[in-house]
Order: sequence, then C-alpha cells, then structure tokens
Amino acid sequence: MSLLVVGLSHRSAPVSVLERASLSVEAQTKLLQDTVAAEPASEGAVLATCNRIELYADVDKFHAGVAELSTLLAQHSGVGLEELTPYLYVHYEDRAVHHLFSVACGLDSMVVGEGQILGQIKDSLARAQETHTAGRLLNDLFQQALRVGKRAHSETDIDRAGQSLVTFGLEQLALGTPVESWTRGKKALVIGAGSMSSLSAATLARAGIAEVVVANRTPDRAERLVRILSEGDDTDVTARAVPMTSVPFELTRADVVVSCTGATGLVLTADMIAAGVEGRVDEAPVVDLDAVAEEDARESAPAAQPQNPAEDGCPVDLPTVRPGFSVMGEAAVAGMDAATLEQHGAWAAGSAVDRRDAARGTGPEADAEVIGALAAVATAIGRIPERRRPEQVDAPPRPEPVLFLLDLAMPRDVDAAAHRLPGVRLVDIESLAEASADAPMAADVDQVRRIVSDEVAAFGAAQRAAHITPTVVALRTMAADVVAGEMARLEGRLPGLDDKHRAEITQTVRRVVDKLLHAPTVRVKQLAAEPGGAGYADALRTLFDLDPETVASVSRAEESTEKNAENRGPG
Repeated sequence: MSLLVVGLSHRSAPVSVLERASLSVEAQTKLLQDTVAAEPASEGAVLATCNRIELYADVDKFHAGVAELSTLLAQHSGVGLEELTPYLYVHYEDRAVHHLFSVACGLDSMVVGEGQILGQIKDSLARAQETHTAGRLLNDLFQQALRVGKRAHSETDIDRAGQSLVTFGLEQLALGTPVESWTRGKKALVIGAGSMSSLSAATLARAGIAEVVVANRTPDRAERLVRILSEGDDTDVTARAVPMTSVPFELTRADVVVSCTGATGLVLTADMIAAGVEGRVDEAPVVDLDAVAEEDARESAPAAQPQNPAEDGCPVDLPTVRPGFSVMGEAAVAGMDAATLEQHGAWAAGSAVDRRDAARGTGPEADAEVIGALAAVATAIGRIPERRRPEQVDAPPRPEPVLFLLDLAMPRDVDAAAHRLPGVRLVDIESLAEASADAPMAADVDQVRRIVSDEVAAFGAAQRAAHITPTVVALRTMAADVVAGEMARLEGRLPGLDDKHRAEITQTVRRVVDKLLHAPTVRVKQLAAEPGGAGYADALRTLFDLDPETVASVSRAEESTEKNAENRGPG
C-alpha cells in the first residue's frame, strides 16, 4: 500500500474554483466514507481549509487511486470532473509526505509561516479517527506532521516570514498604517464564532479595538466567545453578542467587519453594505461625463464648413447636421426612416458623387486613389472615422473608506460587488492571495525546508522498517516454536531428565537460535529502512518459508494496539 494525495489549493486554482469546491463538515465525512469504500483505498483523510482541499489515502494502485480520488472530489464538491481536473495536483509516496510536512510548517500557506494550519491538521486527523477511516499509515503521517510543524516553529523564526491570515488581512485593510494605531477607537463586528472568527476577535482585541460585537447563528457560541474576550487579562475591550438578525443594524455602527462563517450563500449583500454606510460617506463631487465628452468633441472637431448650395436636393436636414460630420456619413443618416434613407442613398450615388468628382478630378486614377485610401483606413480601424473620439475622462476620486470589510470565508461571505461601493474597502481571500504573492521570504524558510527534508527521510525509514517488523516477529515466533518442538522431542527420548537440566538445555538452545537470528534480523531492518528496502521482507518470508497468515496476524495485532491508542485522540 502507498500514500497518495489529490487536491487543489490557492497555488493551483483560482479563488472562484476553490470557493465552489469547498466542503462542509458533513460533505467531508461522506467523502471519507466513500473513499475507504472505494476499491483502491484502505484509509482516508481530508484536509479542508479556506485555501486548500486535499484528500489523502492509502492505495494499492497508483493510476486507479488517482482516478478514484479525483472523481470523489468532483462528486462531493459539486464541480464537474472536467472542470476540476486542470486545477488538481497529485503527490505520491515520499512526495506526498513532503507535501503534508511542508503544509504543517506553513511553507505552503498563503501567508508563509502562519501557524493556524496545525490546528486544521489536528482537526482533520480527529475527523478521520471519528469516522474510522484513518489506519496506521495516516495516523502515523498526521501525528508526525503535527510534530514537524511544532518543531519548525520552536527551532526557527519561521513566524517572522509571515503572519496569521487574520493579521495579514488587517494589515491590508490598514494600508500601511500600524494595525495597533489603525484599530484604536474603532468598533468591530465579527460574524461567526468558529476558530477563525474567534482568532479574529482576539487579534482585534489585542490590537486595541474599542468594541467587538459578535454575531452568530448559535447564540451560545457567540456568548462564549464574548466571555473569553471580556475575561482576558491582556485586553480591556468591550464585547457583546447579538443575533444574526441584528447584523444590518450593527453595520451602521461598525468600522471594521470580519466575517468567516460556514454559510453556503452570501452573508453580507451589496445592498446591506450600502445601507450600512448610507449617510456616513462624504458626498463626492458629481461629474457630468456627457457634458465633458460634449465639450471635448467641440474642441477636437474641425471648424464647421459652410454648406455648399449645390447640396440642394439632399434629403438630410442640413442645418441639423452637427459641425464636423459629413452629410454622407453614418451619423447624419442615423434614425432615418426607410423611404428617406432610400432617397439619400440615390442622391449620394448620383449627382452628389458627380459634383465631388468634378471638384477633385475624375478618371480611373482618382478612383483608385480614393478606393485605396478608404481600404487602408477601414483595415486599420474598421470604419471611416468622422471625428476624433473624446479623450478618456478620469473617474471622480473615491471617498475615504468608513467601513472596512475582511472576508476570510470560503465560499465568500461578502458580496464581491462591495469593492465598487463608495466608502467601503473590502479585503477577501482573492485579494489576500494577490497581496501575499510578493511577500518577502525570511531566511528561516531555508532552515525549515531542511527540517522538512530530514523529517521526510526519517519518516520513510521508519515506515519501511515498520513494514518488515511483522515479518521479523513471525520469524522469531517460528524459531520459538522450533525450540519448543525440539525440547518436547528431547523429553520423549530422555524421560528421566530433571527440571534443572531441562531448563539449562532449553536456555542453551534458545541462546543459539537468538545468536543465529540476531545479525540477520538487525541487518534486514537496516536494509529495509533504506529506499527500495521493502523487498527484504518478501525475501525473508521466502527464505524461511514463513506462513503469510502468521505475518498478517502480527500486523493485525499491531493495528489493534494502535487503534486503542488513537481513541485517545491526536497529541
């Protein structure tokens, strides 16, 4: 069996796809159950965060496993397989281990070095244990990932490479102002009472926010978060809980809003946000864009030419033709009824053309020159221009924000249209991804990468050594049975043998067997721990003609012991 991970993250997929592919807790549970029910997989775990969805499995066939896990992700996310496939990545065996360890250390996070992922990995393991889909491999893998992540944070300053997503989001809202200065005196509305919302509320409280209002669908959870904030020794923030129905009113009071719920639809619509800032935004000067364009057109148009009396008979009402337009052009004839348009066409094709030809000269050469010029212009711009287009008019400046929105939910809680509302600044997962792309990397990142590489090698060696352990145990069990059989045979041949001599003979035979097996079993464990060492277990079983069922029974006994340990939960 081999470790396989199939997933997508902010590095492989746009936020819009991640948003649609997000999984509720119920969907994750069903995905786990279907994974272990599938033929190629015997274990399964799901790591689902705001910017990644990954399915881990222990599979016996690589290609079949990739196909099955990809199909399951598509089915449970609701995104079609053909649409989802271009954004999926696959890691196998040691690469899968390396990926999870890197994730645990924060190297693959949107904000490098953030530590919240450790709690999410712990939750993922707990969910797999609750659904009984995590066996020996995934239990060992996720437990070790937690230890590697903790080691990275304790032995390096990887935290300096980035901040938590909450802190980074607040820094983006503050636009370069220190968060502690920016939050002073402000009122915050936190929507949701889960882990991310609780972290947001605590971060705001420590940053010096004056008031935190918590809105949640479950009142008890909101009240519990408020008590935690109020009883904290390191803050003096005023905190209170409100029902979700109070959110529209609280929007009119709040300066900062952080939303992170598990809702599948929008929590804050553009209309709700617009109503929340109504009357709080300074009126921006109104610019009449049509008037500006009209003035620009008058300045750029050529001087009006007096109408030629010879134009008599033209169906167009000449005084109404704006200066700078030809009576032959599309602007002049726009809006004509069919009869007038037909008359205009006959006039343009008749005497008017003759008069122009007389003015400029006639003949094939003149016609060719005109046709060539018209063709060149039409090729370049698609039609013959009648006047210069007006210059682009700058949009009026936006008023200063009075409401700052931080949307950390996936799928999004806040209507993206809020970006365009005056007086509103919105930072969401998509804008955080763009902002973090240019974030500086700390020198400690290299040290963490070395830790990950070392831990991956150690984990692989331990797994390979563990793979051969049941075979070694079975070999020693067979040797003990041989010793017991020979002693029984000896007693049959020497019935007068006393207990003292029987014990001495038994001990001697056992020492001989142990010494003969010691070097081979120690060496085979060392060899099995090296890459490609899995074949030594097969060789040992073949050389000593070990019963496969005996080896399997040892493995089952070990797994039973591990299941009892896993019921105590992740450490």
